[in-house]
Amino acid sequence: MAKAPTDPEKMSRRRQFVETYRMAKKTDPRLGLLLVVAFLVAAVVGFAVFWFLPGGGVIGLVIAIVGAILFGSLAALIVFGRRAQKAAYGQMEGQPGAAAAALRMLKRGWRTDPAVAFTKQQDIVHRVVGPPGIVLIGEGNPNRVRQLLAGERRKHERVVSDAPVHEIVCGNGEGEVPLPKLARHVQKLGRSVKPAEMTDILNRLKALDANRSAIPMPKGPVPTSMKGMRGNMRGR
Repeated sequence: MAKAPTDPEKMSRRRQFVETYRMAKKTDPRLGLLLVVAFLVAAVVGFAVFWFLPGGGVIGLVIAIVGAILFGSLAALIVFGRRAQKAAYGQMEGQPGAAAAALRMLKRGWRTDPAVAFTKQQDIVHRVVGPPGIVLIGEGNPNRVRQLLAGERRKHERVVSDAPVHEIVCGNGEGEVPLPKLARHVQKLGRSVKPAEMTDILNRLKALDANRSAIPMPKGPVPTSMKGMRGNMRGR
């Protein structure tokens, strides 16, 4: 029998890094070369900066070498984070449930409920509750998704009438939010709900969700290391 994939949350930091690198390498064959170049260029800059600081001799040389290693490592991590992020979104793009995976990038203080509504054509609506209030994110056919979002908005406003409800269509068309920008777009919606109010909203939404049938998340090649990549992908 095939071995079940390991939960990224249970992986060591080193294992997460290795799995992320393997995932990114599949779609970015030059990743290794780019990391080496970034390290070397930044290391040269770091060595020069520390070498010309006041001082000299053996101690100055040691400090310059340490500075070179620090500069090089930082540059390599930044490049790795950005390339890994691009590779991850590239693998998810166009797959059902991709928006839910991208929303895992949200920090603490956000509650994400994947696939609170969907159609047979795999149009999906995900829900996020956070400082902006309730955010409904749809993915799939734009026309069907907007109808689905409108229906979900009415349901949520009946249950939580005093909380703002935002609608977002994830995609690359006009008026849509591209997948790589989704999490950041959600975070920029502002702050309209306090933590205590968010708890009340979540309790009210339980009643709405209790009347729904179980909705399975569509299967797709979403990277299993996505959650473990959260720290690496924020390397900026």
